[in-house]
Amino acid sequence: MRFGVTIFATDQSMGVAELAREAEDFGFDSIWIPEHTHIPTSRRTPPPTGTAVLDEEYKRSVDPLISLAAAASVTTKIRLGTGVMLPAQHEVLVTAKQIATLQNLSEGRFEFGIGFGWNEDEMADHGVGYSTRRAHAREHMLAMQELWTNDVASFSGNHVSFPDTWSWPKPKVPVPVLIGGGAGPKMFAHIAEYGDGWIPIGGAGLNESIPSFYAAVEAAGRDPQSMRVVPFGSHPSSEKLNYFASIGVTECVFRLPSAPQAEVMKVLEQQAVLIQNWIAV
Repeated sequence: MRFGVTIFATDQSMGVAELAREAEDFGFDSIWIPEHTHIPTSRRTPPPTGTAVLDEEYKRSVDPLISLAAAASVTTKIRLGTGVMLPAQHEVLVTAKQIATLQNLSEGRFEFGIGFGWNEDEMADHGVGYSTRRAHAREHMLAMQELWTNDVASFSGNHVSFPDTWSWPKPKVPVPVLIGGGAGPKMFAHIAEYGDGWIPIGGAGLNESIPSFYAAVEAAGRDPQSMRVVPFGSHPSSEKLNYFASIGVTECVFRLPSAPQAEVMKVLEQQAVLIQNWIAV
């Protein structure tokens, strides 16, 4: 089992490049950065945290691709992921080029964690309806994968269309796609079609849902053993790590506070000690 960290990086928190360098030095395998393009003040959509007021960090998130490019320039081993980015809210031709460039800049260390989104106000400003957000994300991903793999790429869908097109660079290493969200047939169908793994939020119910995930992947004609299961947002303990390892979790990603460097480093050091002690046992 591998170990990573995720932080809701903002203009007020510890910088992504600095955190990536420290996490690599502590032996973590990955760092993951989420995104929101913006937060409309209308606040029609309730916070996903269940709280009455949306946390400040949602309003201030940095661009994940640019931040991870900076992290790539100061690290050599740690994998660099979006956790998660919202492809339905991004123009396909530009985003495919940005990601291919980042994958090559990082020498194959980029991993594309994606999601479908929860903020109806935000996605509406990008021309995406809440009821069609999954369909938008699916076509955006399939179109980008065409651009990454074919010398002459084209795509014709309900939400994305472009004619025969040249687009370089191509990723020298394939871009892994991991999809975040709750368990269920719709989620598993998306992963089986164009993904390489699942990002559950937290660890509740994984003992039952992982076998269902593998069954859905196998029914679609793909190898379940090629899939990754990477729960996010865990508050770590030795018992939880034992449990995750026993049910087939491939990587556990710990949450760091969206805070200045001193506070983040204190938690990072505690997590690193926990992992070292767990591995030693």
